Amino acid sequence: MQSKKRFRLGVLVNPYAGIGGSVGLKGSDGIAIRDQALAMGAELRAIGRMQRALSKFISFSNNIDVMCFAGDMGETSVKAAGFDPIILGRANNVPSTARDTIIAIEQLLLHKIDLLLFAGGDGTARILVDTLPEKQIVLGVPAGVKIHSGVYAVSPEAAGDLVCQLLSGKLVNLAHRDVKDIDEEAFREGKVKAKYYGELWVPEAGDLLQQVKNSGVEKDELAQLDAVQTLIEELDTDTLYLVGTGSTTHLFLQEIGLEGSLLGVDLLLNRQLIAKDANANEILKYISQHQGAVRIIVTAIGGQGHIFGRGNQQFTPEVIRQVGKDNIVIIAARGKILSLAGRPLLVDTHDPELDQSLSGIYRVIVGYQEYILYQLGMAEI
Repeated sequence: MQSKKRFRLGVLVNPYAGIGGSVGLKGSDGIAIRDQALAMGAELRAIGRMQRALSKFISFSNNIDVMCFAGDMGETSVKAAGFDPIILGRANNVPSTARDTIIAIEQLLLHKIDLLLFAGGDGTARILVDTLPEKQIVLGVPAGVKIHSGVYAVSPEAAGDLVCQLLSGKLVNLAHRDVKDIDEEAFREGKVKAKYYGELWVPEAGDLLQQVKNSGVEKDELAQLDAVQTLIEELDTDTLYLVGTGSTTHLFLQEIGLEGSLLGVDLLLNRQLIAKDANANEILKYISQHQGAVRIIVTAIGGQGHIFGRGNQQFTPEVIRQVGKDNIVIIAARGKILSLAGRPLLVDTHDPELDQSLSGIYRVIVGYQEYILYQLGMAEI
């Protein structure tokens, strides 16, 4: 009797993906930015996020051949999750480079993997577009600062759940999903220039797969202005506001005569900016020095629905815990909420326990003195 074919899983980790987020560098592309982030005390996130995804299907370990490169490009995450990997090689450079990523992909392809599970950001997805054959199935574990591409699961656990469905023999649809990236230099100057780079073949089920970021959902500035006016009228004196990234929050600051950083976190007290484009450590310092209330103001990413974990990693778990769930203010013009088509708002803070605790119903400002109650929670299978 012929034995059942073992599932061949390729694992690839870009260890430095997302390294610039918490320290306010808005990306991790390039050696100079990576070194600057490390010098500022940034932590490697991608390795742990891949481990979280892999841990979701450790019960299938006897039926899978897990293949990867040595060290932080795969082995560290795989072994930490409890698998015994097949090591196909190691990086030629320490720290690893984009060229090492390409070599690792080529080695994985030689072993005819069924699925390439990778952790990274839009830059990593671009490398896959340039390197993989058209029919290769991939799935991304989100680890970057900015994730515009639709090839990533909404969280590491969601990626693991998708793989579970594949391994258990459930019918899982395959779809071509867009890979997009932005110019990081322009991004650091407050300009968003997104570009389409191609498509990858991705499994999808339920709401586990991230929607392509849509920066143009809410084109009606009047709708944004109505919501912003309500937020302005609700501002309290002697309250420290941590104003998150996005066009809606940027418009909010402009309407009270301030020029915020659009793609950074700005600190507002008594309608005056006391810090612009602050990183996580700076935010924590201001919180500790402030004697009054502290609130976070965030908006949802159009099409995706994330309020934490995409482009605003300056809101670290420690920052969010210190502020507290009840002090999170969400503003999103109605069109942006409608674009979610009933999917919940999402959080992906790199702390699963915190993500779970943040779940619930939130009041969202959607217009002038107009509010809705909306679910924030985890992806549903």
